[in-house]
Amino acid sequence: RATVLGSLSNPWDIAFAPTGEMFFTERCNGLSVRRTNGTVVRLFGTAGSALVAPDLFCEGQSGMNGVAVDPDFATNRRIYVYMASNLSTNPRTNRVVRLVIDAGFTTAGQRTDIITDIRYKDVANAVGGAGAHSGGRLRFGPDGFLYVTTGDNHSPGLPQSQTLLGGKVLRVTTAGAAAPGNAAPAGFDPRIYTYGHRNPQGIAFRPSDGRPFTSEHGPNHSDEVTMLVNGGNGGWDPQNRPSLSCPDNYCGYAGSASTMPMTDVARFPSAMPPTWTNNGNSQGTGPAAFLDGPQWRAWNGRLAVGIMGGTRLMILEIAANGSLVSETDANLPAVRYRALTQGPDGNLYIATDAGEIWRVVPSPAP
Repeated sequence: RATVLGSLSNPWDIAFAPTGEMFFTERCNGLSVRRTNGTVVRLFGTAGSALVAPDLFCEGQSGMNGVAVDPDFATNRRIYVYMASNLSTNPRTNRVVRLVIDAGFTTAGQRTDIITDIRYKDVANAVGGAGAHSGGRLRFGPDGFLYVTTGDNHSPGLPQSQTLLGGKVLRVTTAGAAAPGNAAPAGFDPRIYTYGHRNPQGIAFRPSDGRPFTSEHGPNHSDEVTMLVNGGNGGWDPQNRPSLSCPDNYCGYAGSASTMPMTDVARFPSAMPPTWTNNGNSQGTGPAAFLDGPQWRAWNGRLAVGIMGGTRLMILEIAANGSLVSETDANLPAVRYRALTQGPDGNLYIATDAGEIWRVVPSPAP
């Protein structure tokens, strides 16, 4: 393990250009890039960035969150970020913004807001502050479409809403339109790929078959990793029910796994079953990345999952049908793991809430 960057302010995500340049976000500063010569350039965000985003604000868990590099970056130079914006008001929104990076990785331009209506928690309530549960991870799937995770904002009706983009995974084109083949039920916003989520902050694609898996924060129990099914329901519905009456009608911190399940199969019998549930604990399960390549030996094809409150990195072995085979603690330092990305060099890059980005190199074969 080596520290690539330190003294960062709330690093949130990492993505790589095919030539090895490392983009990273800091929640309250914006988007930067570490060039291959080791220099860092602030590209997009607060004052001092090459392109200033005057509408960016930082509140609660929100700000500049996810970043993803276009699969055709070598020719179109496009990247995408997920950010909190005050261009809309009452309420403000989260947005997905597309940028173009110059050949020298010194400037960002041609800002295009491709999704402008992702829900944002604008006002604090009894269960938490403003800016909570925004989701915010961006990843391109092997199908070439952009997947966007969004949180439930502590809003009881949001995860099961047909039209509001919170508590969802979206699948869109690089222009922000619904991707062909999305199979959400009739009446749903066509950009929705799956719904019924709480606060998914990780999404990764299994190298062997391209299946997407999310990792997300549970209520006071049961963080989950789930193999997604196109059009599927994650089964999260935190509204009041006969056995519970909750502050602001949001039961996301009330009850138990039996009275307020993360995946409510009694209410939604066809809900997507979780692969892994953190043994009934809620510890801020966040980022996820599949380990890919023979350099990982026995861990090749397994899912690395960062657990923030639990301060550990878990390695999950998952069967073809999405069931859990085994889980292993990676035995890395006890920190809050915020972002996981495998770089083009085959190593795992990790952002921590301690303000560092690490490079983790697989141990050589004995």
